[in-house]
Amino acid sequence: MSQHFKEPPQNAIADRGIGRVIPCKQLDASDPFKWLAQGGRDIMKTPGLTAFYGVIFALIPWLIVYLVQMTGWHLVIMPAMVCFMLIGPFLAAGLYDVSRELGKGHKPTLGHSLKAIKRNAVHEWGFGILLTVLMIFWLRVASLIHALYPPYLDETLEALLPFLLLGVAVGALFTLILLFISAFTQPILMERKVDLATAVMSSVNAVWVNKLPLLIWGAIIFTAVLIGFLTGFIGFLVLMPLIGYASWHGYIDTIATKRERKMP
Repeated sequence: MSQHFKEPPQNAIADRGIGRVIPCKQLDASDPFKWLAQGGRDIMKTPGLTAFYGVIFALIPWLIVYLVQMTGWHLVIMPAMVCFMLIGPFLAAGLYDVSRELGKGHKPTLGHSLKAIKRNAVHEWGFGILLTVLMIFWLRVASLIHALYPPYLDETLEALLPFLLLGVAVGALFTLILLFISAFTQPILMERKVDLATAVMSSVNAVWVNKLPLLIWGAIIFTAVLIGFLTGFIGFLVLMPLIGYASWHGYIDTIATKRERKMP
């Protein structure tokens, strides 16, 4: 059964000298919830692989917190988060491969999913470095906002409110930028032999064309991460694989191909 285009492929931004823009399709506001349902079905079909990746995603933040508590050295957070930002795209590629194999009617395996990280390794490393640079920049801005807080003010909500609002506004801006550049970059790099600039520009274009559905999708991801932290990272055992699988289905729904995919 062939995949149906809701709208003809379109671009909101033009190709540039550094890369081209892969056309995207028009999405509905309800599509992110459909991706979650599809991701849930993938979990039911691959409980073993889901558990493997879920444990890794849950262990990493737990390890960061453990190192801080054990050493009392909060600066350990920085190198630990840098490492996570570098390897995160590769872990996500494994999840995407699981959903991709299911979509092709194949039986996913751990070996095959781990090999997914080597298909476009140079540009995937580049993407990890890009995320790391953004994270470091955000941490520096957060430190600057903290430094602006006068030490003589009382720690009351009224005194803290201007700085809290500033922090939330800047954090929301960085989150929005991250959504634009990362929504579909990783699955594009995993499936297609394209450069990093093409993948990032295509992701930015897709989010711009589909602002409402992708903002809903971003809110879903934020909620999943929040639940993961509130549950002491236990929620990541299921939530991170669910988001990974759903992201692949979102990519299939959003980024156009020259030929329609044949689904089993």
